[in-house]
Amino acid sequence: MGHHFGRADLRRRMRDYVRALLGPVGRKNGWQLAEYAGHRTPDGLQRLLNGATWEADAVRDDLQAYVAENLGEDGGVLILDDTGFVKKGTTSAGVQRQYSGTAGRTENCQIGVFAAYASTRGRALVDRELYLPKSWTDDRERCRAAKIPDERAFATKGELAKVMVLRALASPLPIAWVTADAAYGQEWRFRRMLEETAIGYVLAVPKSQQVPRFGRIDHLFTQAPNEAWEKHSCGDGAKGPRVYHWAAVQLPAIEDFDGDRPTHQRWALARRSISRPDEIAYYLGYAPADTDVNRLVQVAGRRWAIEECFQAAKNECGLDQYEVRRYVGWMRHITLSMLAHAFLAATTAQAATKGDAETVPTPWFRSPWRRSADSWQLTQPGPDHRFASTP
Repeated sequence: MGHHFGRADLRRRMRDYVRALLGPVGRKNGWQLAEYAGHRTPDGLQRLLNGATWEADAVRDDLQAYVAENLGEDGGVLILDDTGFVKKGTTSAGVQRQYSGTAGRTENCQIGVFAAYASTRGRALVDRELYLPKSWTDDRERCRAAKIPDERAFATKGELAKVMVLRALASPLPIAWVTADAAYGQEWRFRRMLEETAIGYVLAVPKSQQVPRFGRIDHLFTQAPNEAWEKHSCGDGAKGPRVYHWAAVQLPAIEDFDGDRPTHQRWALARRSISRPDEIAYYLGYAPADTDVNRLVQVAGRRWAIEECFQAAKNECGLDQYEVRRYVGWMRHITLSMLAHAFLAATTAQAATKGDAETVPTPWFRSPWRRSADSWQLTQPGPDHRFASTP
């Protein structure tokens, strides 16, 4: 990444900062990072974040190429989610009292929207945007004080996610699928954009999500026969395979982007807890026509990879331990923290390839069994919307 930093002293500071983020530093604030790097004060590292001349977006672009080289696979999945950074005061860019899924409640915090890339080789954060509430974008003087660019207007988290998806598709990252939680999956504009780009998706949606021609998605699956629910593992968790009951139905095409012979198919899916059958999650999917249910289930299960990225980046690379208040400083720290995390992910993948790791990840798209020739499909809408099994 050195070519992004025009002077030798900036390159040294960037190297020291990233090494300190990777180092055994208890609390990765300015003073402790500077001490680990051998600096007398944190002033030089703070100038790197707040005053020096370099482009965080250019580093991000090279970071995506680095992840593509070390973790890229044809079946790669792009995952969208946001995480909160609890902060005091009112001057940090984008801060206000707002709901944080990280804290599980409304807090005074900043919200970052992130994209992660996951494959059988590993997972890493590859893009980021700071969410700016209207209380900020409607006050341009406040934005200028926090060094927020004048062109940054209000954008929903879903709109920020769309921008990151389009950037990722234009990058070297080999992406076959997109997945996200219900906050993003419920936005039809987001789903339509993915369909227009012919990218498969499995997106969580709320139980009140309307399925065209069939009404609410939870009402749709209450009519599913018992045989429609099958056990599938959506990937390994901390305690072994995450096994649920799944039901999946193909939806009738409403409009196609593929001409007379559509190459993709829409789906609706439901995931039911085996021990607690009243706990059901719902998904909408869009996939190549030859995709089986097991593949959709595996893609849905990849959403947890971004949670693992957040945990690792915060615990190991200081993602949430910054001491910057301005927009530019936030973008730069987050980008360098993502770079440190990507380095760890690439190193782990290289060790696994060489056989130095204790365990090698099992390819998550590979299953020991295949679905039978029959599949559960929806008939055209009728008075009771019955399920039908057709070859």
